Amino acid sequence: MRVPLSWLREYVDVPADATTDDIFAALVSMGFEEEEALSFEVTGPVVVGQVLSFDEEPQKNGKTIRWCQVDVGEAEPRGIVCGASNFFVGDKVVVSLPGAVLPGPFPISARKTYGHVSDGMIASARELGLGDEHSGILRLGELGLDPAPGTDAIALLGLDDVAVDVNVTPDRGYALSIRGIAREYAHATGAEFRDPAAHEWDDVQPGSGFPLAVDDQSPIRGRVGASEFVVRVVRGVNPARPTPPWMVARLTLAGIRSLGILIDITNYVMLELGNPIHGYDLDRLQGGITVRRAGAGEKLTTLDGKERALSTEDLLITDESGPIGLAGVMGGGTTEMTDATRNVLIEAAIFDTVSIARTARRHKLPSEASRRFERGVDPLIPFVAARRVADLMVELAGGTLDAELGGALYGEVFVPSIELPRAFVPALIGVDYTDAEITGALETIGCEVTALPDADAGWEVIPPSWRPDLTDRWTLAEEVARIHGLDRIPSVLPTPHGVSAGRGLTPLQKGRRRVANALAAAGFVETPSFPFTTSEANDLHGSASGEHVEQVKLANPLDGQAPYLRRSLVPGLLQVAHRNHSRGFTDLALFETGLVFTPEPGVAYGTDEVPPLGERPNDETLAALTSAIPPQPRHVAVLLTGNAAPKRPGHAPVAADLADALSAVEAIGAAAGVRIEVAQGQRAALHPGRTGVLSAAGVEVGYVGELLPAVSAAADLPGRVYVVELDLDGVLSLAGTPEVEASLSGFPAATQDVSLVVGDDVVAGDVRAALVEGAGELLESVRLVDDYRGQGLEAGQKSLTFALRFRADDRTLTAAEATEAKLAGVAVAAARFGATVRE
Repeated sequence: MRVPLSWLREYVDVPADATTDDIFAALVSMGFEEEEALSFEVTGPVVVGQVLSFDEEPQKNGKTIRWCQVDVGEAEPRGIVCGASNFFVGDKVVVSLPGAVLPGPFPISARKTYGHVSDGMIASARELGLGDEHSGILRLGELGLDPAPGTDAIALLGLDDVAVDVNVTPDRGYALSIRGIAREYAHATGAEFRDPAAHEWDDVQPGSGFPLAVDDQSPIRGRVGASEFVVRVVRGVNPARPTPPWMVARLTLAGIRSLGILIDITNYVMLELGNPIHGYDLDRLQGGITVRRAGAGEKLTTLDGKERALSTEDLLITDESGPIGLAGVMGGGTTEMTDATRNVLIEAAIFDTVSIARTARRHKLPSEASRRFERGVDPLIPFVAARRVADLMVELAGGTLDAELGGALYGEVFVPSIELPRAFVPALIGVDYTDAEITGALETIGCEVTALPDADAGWEVIPPSWRPDLTDRWTLAEEVARIHGLDRIPSVLPTPHGVSAGRGLTPLQKGRRRVANALAAAGFVETPSFPFTTSEANDLHGSASGEHVEQVKLANPLDGQAPYLRRSLVPGLLQVAHRNHSRGFTDLALFETGLVFTPEPGVAYGTDEVPPLGERPNDETLAALTSAIPPQPRHVAVLLTGNAAPKRPGHAPVAADLADALSAVEAIGAAAGVRIEVAQGQRAALHPGRTGVLSAAGVEVGYVGELLPAVSAAADLPGRVYVVELDLDGVLSLAGTPEVEASLSGFPAATQDVSLVVGDDVVAGDVRAALVEGAGELLESVRLVDDYRGQGLEAGQKSLTFALRFRADDRTLTAAEATEAKLAGVAVAAARFGATVRE
């Protein structure tokens, strides 16, 4: 909201020496946000001049200039070159003398041009910042002004005014007016406030006889579209009359263009009182006015010249010819005020906030009117606003108020009372306010405060009509804190309650962060993606065998081609990899942690019951909404493609392979505090023989492997692609007490290898586990180093070579001790799998 200070001073006592910083400080203390200070950026000398004479001089470029002699109140006239031709000898004009600065900034100096030294510049309205008109210079006579030459034009035209721009939050629509801001300034400083809406009821009553009706057959949420509607008639207006300079200056600073006296008056009153006003050419209306919803197929051409197809939810202003305006948003072109208008019908109304907000958004037509109506307008102001517009049209446009013809649809203005317990505000805010401070603050903002029968119980509070945001005791408490200064609220940390409140992250949150940090430290890049995918992708990656699985389909998806919630993180990583690969990034190591959605078969999810936005759902409604949501476990997934190590001088590139994916599994397990085992498995999207099933504590938690070439090609990813996906919540739930590693032994290790021949259907991991079990405590580590199948072995056999490392904590092992432990492990493998030592 832009607030010209000259306008503000009309309704509240602002010190003459108050700066924009002073105004900002006062309004910020009331909870507004400071935006910027605005001015016309004009500095003098800018004076009134009278054209004494001019000579028209054609130029070689085809342009004709005027060499003018202008009286600026000095002993001698000034010679000025002017390219405009819309003025005459004797006209009073605005002259910027050398040393002046116009908006831009555009400094003025005496300069030689077209063969003359131009000692200043005759200015247009646009050059002075007063509008967009640039067809000619500003003639003061057209504004009804006849000042003496040499008069200060800056003060004459209101160019010395400044404005402050504050951000008004959506719940405080009353502040979208000079009236509202003036009241808030009075609250902040204690200055006297003069309410521009303070009129006797009899003074603002319209006449009767103009047909009005509200016929809302389909009210939204049961609220009729128009609760009040006031019209007044002014006859014999002269739309050619100039808008006074002070009004043009104020409208310009407030961000509104001057569009002619009649429209300027309606905009002026809207800014002043906060009630949008619309004016109709009375002679172009056909019959009376009816407020109703649009019918199917109806159209309306609005003031911006666009034909709009209407929705049956749109609230319309209509006459006997049909729609003539989108109520509370924008008028129609058929009844707009023009240069030919002589009789004006003034409309001031109260429209339903939801109806106006929906219409403005549906038609992408935000306006100053809709901005106010959708935030709530004082229901007691339309009568005052309509009379204010009528008075200004009489005063400034030469009209006559028709006191007989008019009309009003009256609405009941009922503001429910709020019970405010005596101790509530101090307990909530944390400040020991006295009873007088609480009641005084509420009365200051316009509330009616009455003590309850039990004086110790508190008060009954009726908020003012212009504050629809005051709906409960909490909002009243906020007002008490705001009026008495937010700086009185102590900075005290709250006392934590419960197991984890105020005690940092939960164990589950810490585990998630450790996993993400471990993958990032290992060189992976986190790439969050949208949780939307296709049914085919869910079937392929969300199940081991690729069969159709239960899925959640969105009723209103962002992308119609991907309307399902994901069951796996891999499709999102494939999209990210494809996007990066298409932009030249071919070596990728990506990961994501996020929710997947795993509905259970036979369970119906979702609900058609949407609770109203204006009410807090009860416990039963919340429970029903929660039960309508499918299980949402958090997964972690990894994708590798391209080179794990790039080409360097003396080193060939090293392609990413399955070992790198398994390293990522180890990093996840280590960060989670869980030992993850790998066993050979099968998945529909992964390469047979290059797929591993991941388990922890005997529970399957995920998979690792190489994507099928066809799946990689479908994602436009050449080469091999390796993926890992784990149920992160499941992994973290298996984490027990962290194991503390024993101290490192200072004695040397003994290393031996062993090659065991087993059937090719035996899993290497099972053989390794047998070696570990049999070798006992002396075995420090065991690692598979070779898997041989070929010459020298019978069909159906394979040779697995393991590197064993033995160490004792208290002595140096002998070769015999290491051999004995190795053979003990071989014995277990032989008993379980028929393993024999390969010679």
